[in-house]
Amino acid sequence: MNNYSNDKMNSLPSEDLLCDLSELFKIFGDSTRIKILFALLDKELAVGDLADELQMTQSAISHQLRILKTNGLVRYRREGKSMIYALSDEHVSKILNMGLEHIQE
Repeated sequence: MNNYSNDKMNSLPSEDLLCDLSELFKIFGDSTRIKILFALLDKELAVGDLADELQMTQSAISHQLRILKTNGLVRYRREGKSMIYALSDEHVSKILNMGLEHIQE
């Protein structure tokens, strides 16, 4: 549900929406979380695979995945004993790609 449409461009969103948006951008404010999100951009990965790809410990990856999952940016499914992670939806990839495009201008 979009509470801030184009026809409301001259008015501010509610304070609650602005706080929620601020919290979302705080999640993107950590380079480790950004690396994880980019690693998941085109594929699903288990924690061990993420750790190998990003050359980090599984513990560090798990900690950041917990934050990303709590904030709705990644989803997971169980495959045997492994948890397989993916971006939660196309909005996350759009945010990443738009941010990258913006800084490359």
